[in-house]
Amino acid sequence: MSAIRLLVLGAVRQHGRAHGYQVRNDLEFWGAHEWSNAKPGSIYHALKQMAKQGFLLAHEVAPSTVGGPPRVEYEITDKGNEEYLTLLRQALTSYDQQMDMLSAGIGFIVDLPREEAVALLKERITRLEEWRSEVTEYYTPENGPEQLGHIGEIMNMWVHSADGGAEWTRGLIGRIEGGAYTFAGEGEPFVGVLGDDEPNPYATGPHPEDNR
Repeated sequence: MSAIRLLVLGAVRQHGRAHGYQVRNDLEFWGAHEWSNAKPGSIYHALKQMAKQGFLLAHEVAPSTVGGPPRVEYEITDKGNEEYLTLLRQALTSYDQQMDMLSAGIGFIVDLPREEAVALLKERITRLEEWRSEVTEYYTPENGPEQLGHIGEIMNMWVHSADGGAEWTRGLIGRIEGGAYTFAGEGEPFVGVLGDDEPNPYATGPHPEDNR
Protein backbone atom coordinates (compact mmCIF):
# COMPACT_ATOMS: atom_id res chain seq x y z
CA MET A 1 0.00 0.00 0.00
CA SER A 2 1.38 3.40 -0.95
CA ALA A 3 1.42 6.21 1.58
CA ILE A 4 0.88 8.87 -1.07
CA ARG A 5 -2.87 8.24 -1.29
CA LEU A 6 -3.33 8.57 2.47
CA LEU A 7 -1.13 11.67 2.63
CA VAL A 8 -2.85 13.47 -0.24
CA LEU A 9 -6.37 12.61 0.88
CA GLY A 10 -5.54 13.66 4.43
CA ALA A 11 -4.02 16.96 3.34
CA VAL A 12 -6.99 17.86 1.14
CA ARG A 13 -9.38 16.84 3.92
CA GLN A 14 -7.70 19.16 6.41
CA HIS A 15 -8.14 22.14 4.11
CA GLY A 16 -11.65 21.34 2.93
CA ARG A 17 -10.57 22.45 -0.54
CA ALA A 18 -6.96 22.72 -1.65
CA HIS A 19 -4.97 23.15 -4.84
CA GLY A 20 -1.91 21.12 -5.68
CA TYR A 21 0.61 23.57 -4.34
CA GLN A 22 -1.12 23.72 -0.95
CA VAL A 23 -1.05 19.94 -0.70
CA ARG A 24 2.59 19.82 -1.71
CA ASN A 25 3.45 22.63 0.72
CA ASP A 26 1.77 20.86 3.62
CA LEU A 27 3.47 17.53 2.93
CA GLU A 28 6.87 19.22 2.69
CA PHE A 29 6.13 21.10 5.92
CA TRP A 30 5.50 17.72 7.58
CA GLY A 31 8.77 16.40 6.10
CA ALA A 32 6.92 13.76 4.08
CA HIS A 33 9.23 14.28 1.10
CA GLU A 34 12.05 12.92 3.29
CA TRP A 35 10.34 9.79 4.62
CA SER A 36 7.90 8.87 1.84
CA ASN A 37 7.44 8.99 -1.93
CA ALA A 38 5.54 12.29 -1.63
CA LYS A 39 7.60 14.10 -4.24
CA PRO A 40 6.03 16.90 -6.36
CA GLY A 41 5.36 14.74 -9.40
CA SER A 42 3.74 11.95 -7.41
CA ILE A 43 1.57 14.43 -5.48
CA TYR A 44 0.12 16.03 -8.63
CA HIS A 45 -0.33 12.62 -10.24
CA ALA A 46 -2.16 11.33 -7.16
CA LEU A 47 -4.50 14.33 -7.14
CA LYS A 48 -5.44 13.86 -10.79
CA GLN A 49 -5.74 10.08 -10.50
CA MET A 50 -7.94 10.18 -7.42
CA ALA A 51 -10.14 12.82 -9.04
CA LYS A 52 -10.68 10.40 -11.94
CA GLN A 53 -11.48 7.62 -9.45
CA GLY A 54 -14.07 9.73 -7.64
CA PHE A 55 -12.16 10.17 -4.38
CA LEU A 56 -11.65 13.88 -5.04
CA LEU A 57 -13.77 16.50 -6.78
CA ALA A 58 -11.83 18.92 -8.98
CA HIS A 59 -12.91 22.56 -9.23
CA GLU A 60 -11.46 24.99 -11.79
CA VAL A 61 -11.45 28.20 -9.81
CA ALA A 62 -9.25 30.85 -11.43
CA PRO A 63 -6.91 31.42 -14.35
CA SER A 64 -3.27 30.65 -13.75
CA THR A 65 -1.19 33.66 -12.74
CA VAL A 66 1.19 32.90 -15.62
CA GLY A 67 -1.49 32.61 -18.27
CA GLY A 68 -1.82 28.83 -18.30
CA PRO A 69 -4.82 26.60 -17.59
CA PRO A 70 -7.13 27.49 -14.67
CA ARG A 71 -5.97 26.62 -11.19
CA VAL A 72 -7.64 23.46 -9.89
CA GLU A 73 -8.80 23.04 -6.31
CA TYR A 74 -9.63 19.59 -4.97
CA GLU A 75 -12.29 18.60 -2.47
CA ILE A 76 -12.64 15.19 -0.86
CA THR A 77 -15.84 13.28 -1.70
CA ASP A 78 -17.81 10.90 0.51
CA LYS A 79 -16.12 8.03 -1.35
CA GLY A 80 -12.76 9.68 -0.76
CA ASN A 81 -13.47 10.10 2.94
CA GLU A 82 -14.30 6.40 3.23
CA GLU A 83 -11.06 5.52 1.43
CA TYR A 84 -9.11 7.89 3.66
CA LEU A 85 -10.44 6.35 6.89
CA THR A 86 -9.86 2.83 5.54
CA LEU A 87 -6.24 3.63 4.68
CA LEU A 88 -5.74 5.36 8.03
CA ARG A 89 -7.02 2.37 10.00
CA GLN A 90 -4.89 -0.03 7.96
CA ALA A 91 -1.81 2.13 8.51
CA LEU A 92 -2.27 2.02 12.29
CA THR A 93 -2.93 -1.71 12.65
CA SER A 94 -0.77 -3.57 10.12
CA TYR A 95 2.49 -4.80 11.61
CA ASP A 96 4.24 -5.09 8.23
CA GLN A 97 3.65 -1.56 6.96
CA GLN A 98 6.54 0.42 5.53
CA MET A 99 7.64 3.31 7.73
CA ASP A 100 6.10 5.85 5.37
CA MET A 101 2.65 4.31 5.75
CA LEU A 102 2.87 4.12 9.53
CA SER A 103 4.23 7.69 9.67
CA ALA A 104 1.30 8.91 7.58
CA GLY A 105 -1.11 7.06 9.86
CA ILE A 106 0.35 8.64 12.98
CA GLY A 107 0.21 12.04 11.28
CA PHE A 108 -3.56 11.73 10.88
CA ILE A 109 -4.39 9.64 13.97
CA VAL A 110 -6.24 12.51 15.65
CA ASP A 111 -8.89 12.40 12.90
CA LEU A 112 -10.24 9.35 14.73
CA PRO A 113 -12.00 9.24 18.11
CA ARG A 114 -9.55 8.70 20.98
CA GLU A 115 -11.01 5.31 21.94
CA GLU A 116 -10.81 4.02 18.37
CA ALA A 117 -7.20 5.19 18.01
CA VAL A 118 -6.25 3.28 21.16
CA ALA A 119 -8.13 0.17 19.99
CA LEU A 120 -6.36 0.24 16.62
CA LEU A 121 -2.95 0.62 18.25
CA LYS A 122 -3.70 -2.28 20.59
CA GLU A 123 -4.61 -4.35 17.54
CA ARG A 124 -1.23 -3.37 16.08
CA ILE A 125 0.50 -4.75 19.18
CA THR A 126 -1.45 -8.01 18.91
CA ARG A 127 -0.37 -8.39 15.28
CA LEU A 128 3.25 -7.62 16.17
CA GLU A 129 3.17 -10.27 18.90
CA GLU A 130 1.62 -12.83 16.55
CA TRP A 131 4.28 -12.06 13.95
CA ARG A 132 7.02 -12.42 16.56
CA SER A 133 5.62 -15.81 17.60
CA GLU A 134 5.70 -17.00 14.00
CA VAL A 135 9.34 -15.97 13.66
CA THR A 136 10.38 -17.64 16.93
CA GLU A 137 8.92 -20.97 15.81
CA TYR A 138 12.08 -21.22 13.68
CA TYR A 139 14.46 -19.03 15.67
CA THR A 140 15.12 -18.88 19.40
CA PRO A 141 16.44 -15.41 20.34
CA GLU A 142 18.09 -16.56 23.57
CA ASN A 143 20.27 -19.00 21.62
CA GLY A 144 21.53 -16.20 19.39
CA PRO A 145 21.42 -15.77 15.61
CA GLU A 146 24.49 -17.97 15.04
CA GLN A 147 22.31 -21.08 15.35
CA LEU A 148 21.12 -20.45 11.78
CA GLY A 149 24.34 -19.08 10.39
CA HIS A 150 24.30 -15.49 9.15
CA ILE A 151 20.70 -16.03 7.96
CA GLY A 152 19.78 -15.98 11.63
CA GLU A 153 20.58 -12.28 11.66
CA ILE A 154 17.50 -11.73 9.47
CA MET A 155 15.21 -13.34 12.03
CA ASN A 156 17.10 -11.57 14.82
CA MET A 157 16.34 -8.27 13.08
CA TRP A 158 12.65 -9.20 12.76
CA VAL A 159 12.37 -10.05 16.46
CA HIS A 160 14.05 -6.79 17.48
CA SER A 161 11.78 -4.89 15.07
CA ALA A 162 8.68 -6.51 16.58
CA ASP A 163 9.84 -5.83 20.14
CA GLY A 164 10.80 -2.23 19.39
CA GLY A 165 7.58 -1.58 17.50
CA ALA A 166 5.47 -2.99 20.32
CA GLU A 167 7.34 -0.97 22.96
CA TRP A 168 6.93 2.26 21.02
CA THR A 169 3.24 1.55 20.41
CA ARG A 170 2.61 0.88 24.11
CA GLY A 171 4.23 4.21 24.91
CA LEU A 172 1.98 6.00 22.42
CA ILE A 173 -1.10 4.27 23.83
CA GLY A 174 -0.11 5.39 27.33
CA ARG A 175 0.22 9.00 26.22
CA ILE A 176 -3.11 8.94 24.40
CA GLU A 177 -4.91 7.28 27.32
CA GLY A 178 -3.29 9.88 29.57
CA GLY A 179 -5.04 12.66 27.67
CA ALA A 180 -2.40 13.75 25.16
CA TYR A 181 -3.50 15.46 21.94
CA THR A 182 -6.93 16.52 20.72
CA PHE A 183 -8.87 13.80 18.92
CA ALA A 184 -12.02 13.88 16.80
CA GLY A 185 -15.01 15.24 18.68
CA GLU A 186 -12.96 16.72 21.51
CA GLY A 187 -12.60 20.32 20.38
CA GLU A 188 -10.34 22.36 18.15
CA PRO A 189 -7.71 20.07 16.58
CA PHE A 190 -4.03 20.85 16.22
CA VAL A 191 -3.54 22.91 13.05
CA GLY A 192 -0.79 21.28 11.03
CA VAL A 193 -1.21 23.13 7.74
CA LEU A 194 0.29 26.36 6.48
CA GLY A 195 -1.73 29.45 5.60
CA ASP A 196 -1.66 30.70 2.01
CA ASP A 197 0.70 33.54 2.92
CA GLU A 198 2.79 31.59 5.43
CA PRO A 199 6.29 30.70 4.21
CA ASN A 200 7.33 27.06 4.22
CA PRO A 201 10.85 26.66 5.67
CA TYR A 202 11.13 23.18 4.16
CA ALA A 203 10.05 23.98 0.58
CA THR A 204 12.09 22.11 -2.02
CA GLY A 205 11.65 24.64 -4.83
CA PRO A 206 9.20 25.38 -7.68
CA HIS A 207 7.43 22.77 -9.80
CA PRO A 208 5.83 23.22 -13.26
CA GLU A 209 2.34 22.63 -11.85
CA ASP A 210 2.64 24.96 -8.85
CA ASN A 211 0.65 27.69 -10.58
CA ARG A 212 -2.30 25.41 -11.20
